[in-house]
Amino acid sequence: MTQQGVRWTADQVLALAPDPASGRAGSKLGTAGSWSHTGSSDEGTLWGLCRGSGSTPYQTVVDIADPTGPACTCSCPSRKFPCKHALGLLLLWAGEDGAVPRGPLPDWAERWREGRRERAAASRTTGAASGTASPADPEAARRRAERRAARITAGAGELERRLADLLRGGLAAAEQAGYGMWEETAARMVDAQAPGLAARVRELGAIPASGAGWPVRLLEECALLHLLDQGWLRRESLPDGLAATVRSRVGLPGSASGPALRDSWLVLAQHDTADSRLTTRRIWLYGTGSGRTVRVLSYGPAGRAPELALPVGLAFEAEMSVYPGTGRLRAALGERFTLPAPTRTRPPGVSTPVAAARYGEALRDDPWLDYFPVTLSRVIPTPDGDSWQLADAEGDFALPLTTAALAGPGLWRLAAVSGGAPVTVFGECGHRGFTPLTAWPEGAGEAVPLC
Repeated sequence: MTQQGVRWTADQVLALAPDPASGRAGSKLGTAGSWSHTGSSDEGTLWGLCRGSGSTPYQTVVDIADPTGPACTCSCPSRKFPCKHALGLLLLWAGEDGAVPRGPLPDWAERWREGRRERAAASRTTGAASGTASPADPEAARRRAERRAARITAGAGELERRLADLLRGGLAAAEQAGYGMWEETAARMVDAQAPGLAARVRELGAIPASGAGWPVRLLEECALLHLLDQGWLRRESLPDGLAATVRSRVGLPGSASGPALRDSWLVLAQHDTADSRLTTRRIWLYGTGSGRTVRVLSYGPAGRAPELALPVGLAFEAEMSVYPGTGRLRAALGERFTLPAPTRTRPPGVSTPVAAARYGEALRDDPWLDYFPVTLSRVIPTPDGDSWQLADAEGDFALPLTTAALAGPGLWRLAAVSGGAPVTVFGECGHRGFTPLTAWPEGAGEAVPLC
């Protein structure tokens, strides 16, 4: 499979941009006038020299065939990944056939590519060896696990008492106490080595005085937190799948288990969320053979995009290993066998009532689930007072869009793709509404990222 036969669209390239500013800057560099000594190889490597502010042009290399996803390097001082020069080189390659001609790799590009691939191969070998070898001291590992479980149990008991005090004193007291009360409680959960409980406590702190109806929302979230506490305290009596879900929600690390699933995976969406500590990237993939939708997570330090990036609308053959839990949505990306390539394949869609029903069924297995992946077929984005909704083209049902969907530019892009006609939309369906992430126009047309 030669990379010359696999050409991306500009949207798929810009989906790799770590932020909108980098995308705009990369677009300005996607012209031949900015580059010299460009080239590409059959193995999926692009390179070129880009004029910058200094006397020496920047050396830029992009390896599309890297096993972990598109990888790049550049001699510019930018700390963003990919930098604007890498985006510009990809846009130049994607824009016109022959704009980046085939040729032999220069020494500086080959050294970087081979060095990276050797390190990746060594890392996979080390990981495989560590996964099959028994722990150096299983008894010590068992004692550490028991000590951590005891700390979490103590933290869960303390959290139960604090929730009881809150309800006994009345929810109005939460507004008067301010955020400090919640932050102090979250810190106690961190001390108990239960980061999942700490994160949910911090979310509680943002609810008081957040607008009309906040006491109801606070009570609902307190109930879910109480349910998670009780699930942990009674985990020994739970079914295996639900017990694994509780451990994950509390914050205990897990690992992908079971046989790897090899399939052709369509990249449905790539969505970043950030806080003061971490940038989390959710990549949704659809197995065209298995019909399974999975989520791959990637992390980066605060302010920096995660390294793993897969452009929306491309498909590649790879192995996936799922994590334990009742929903089993999360997976680990294993060995990749083909390069990402454009495809006309779309995931099968459902109506809005079926989407809501599927989310309800998922909640039965995981009550703390905030969203569930679903593809809607033949829906039309429609204004609904001060909000918007996705309405079935052949029915009287609709799903409201979330506040997050209304705040970003994705809504207007979705409306433009639709133009009042039905579209296929992939997104996350939850109790707050539907967040559209990718759209396909009616009939033939490529995927359009909305985030």
